[in-house]
Amino acid sequence: MMQRVIISLISILFFSSCQPDKLDIDISEINIPQLKCQRLEKDLFLINEVNFDAVNQSIKTRYGSFYEHYLSSFLVRGGTRDTLYKRTLLQFTHDEDVRACYNQVKKTYDETSVQQLLTNTNDCLKRFNYHFPKRKLPTRLVTCLTGWNYAAAYTDTALVVGLDMYLGDTSVFYQMLHLPQYRTHYMNSASILPDLVRGWLITEFDNSDPTTTLLNYTVFYGKIYYAAKALLPNTPDSLLLSYTSQQMNYCRENEKNLWGYFAEKNRLYDNNMKLVQELTTEGPFTSAISKECPPRIAMWVGLQIVKSYMKNNDVTLNDLMTEKNAAKILNKSKYRP
Repeated sequence: MMQRVIISLISILFFSSCQPDKLDIDISEINIPQLKCQRLEKDLFLINEVNFDAVNQSIKTRYGSFYEHYLSSFLVRGGTRDTLYKRTLLQFTHDEDVRACYNQVKKTYDETSVQQLLTNTNDCLKRFNYHFPKRKLPTRLVTCLTGWNYAAAYTDTALVVGLDMYLGDTSVFYQMLHLPQYRTHYMNSASILPDLVRGWLITEFDNSDPTTTLLNYTVFYGKIYYAAKALLPNTPDSLLLSYTSQQMNYCRENEKNLWGYFAEKNRLYDNNMKLVQELTTEGPFTSAISKECPPRIAMWVGLQIVKSYMKNNDVTLNDLMTEKNAAKILNKSKYRP
C-alpha cells in the first residue's frame, strides 16, 4: 500500500513538473528582421556652427519623422521648421552640463554595452513575434540624450532610450536635479530593458477603453506587466515593477490584506480618479494604504490577478491582451489570496 502511495506521489510530481510554462518558449528558430541601432546622441554632438547645415541634413535624412518628434518632445516645439531651431539645438549641445552628461554616457554605454542591449532587445522582439505574429515590430533602437526629460518610449517604429536617465543612482546629474532616491534607485542599466518593454507594450496595447474604474486600470497594468514578463522571462518581478526586495516582501506578506482593501466596499468598481491616481502613480509609497506599502500597488495586485487568470484558463497571451473586459478577467481568474 505504501509503495503505491509513493509511486502515486512521484507520478503527480513528475506530471506537475512537466506542465508547460506559457512564458517558456524556444526562440532559437524564430527569424525576424534585425533591429537597427542608431545613436542619435553621437550624431547630434557632431554638430557645430560651421558644419551645421550639412550634419543637420544628414540627421534629418537618417532619422526621418522620429527626429521631428524627438525635437518637439522636449527641445524646440516647432522642430526643424522653428525659427529658433538652430540656436536652440546649438545651445543644447554646447551646454556645459549637457556636454558633461554626454561624456559620461559615452563612458557608461560604449559600443559593446549598446550591442548587448541590442541583442537582448532583439530577443524580446522574437518573443513578441511568437505571441503576436500579426503585429508590426519595431524596426530600430535609438539611443539619445533627452536633457533628463524622459527615459524610454516607443514612437515611429523606434524603441527609444534616453541614456542620460540611466547613469546610476549616484550620478551627480541626478543630485544636481534633486531627484528623489525612490526614483534614482532604478535609474541604471539594469532598468533599461524593463522600462523599454513596458513603454512599448503600453503604447502597443493602449488602454483606450472609456471605462475608468479602478478595476479597469488594475487589470490593464496587470496585463502589461504579465506581457513584459513574457518578453523578459528571466527578469525578476522586482525589477519589472521597480520594487526593492523589502517592498516585494511587503506585498507577499500582506497579499491577503491588500486584496481585501481592493475588494471591500466595491472599491474596484469605483471611478474616483483621485483614488486611481493614488494607487497607480509613482511615489515613495502608496499613501492611501500605508507608508510601508510600495507605490503603484494597483499594478502589483493587477499582476497577481492576471497570473491567476492565465493559470486557471486555457488562453494565449494574445487572448489576454485583446480581452477588454476587466471584470471577466477578474471573475475567471479565481484570484483569492
